Amino acid sequence: MPSESSDMAISLEAEVPEVLFDGMRQFIEQHPQWDQYRLITSALAGFLFQHGCKDACVQQHYLNGLFLR
Repeated sequence: MPSESSDMAISLEAEVPEVLFDGMRQFIEQHPQWDQYRLITSALAGFLFQHGCKDACVQQHYLNGLFLR
């Protein structure tokens, strides 16, 4: 297992409710430093962290989402 999580990526396809997609699109339009990949990664890391995931890479993604602008 690599020590740096950003070295690996997988492709993910998901259907989301239209209202969530619209919210994501509006957020990205108002915050140009974010893109759909950063938003989804941050949301997923936040969910996992808040539900007890102890993996250091997940925790780092969560913290990056909170503090990196």
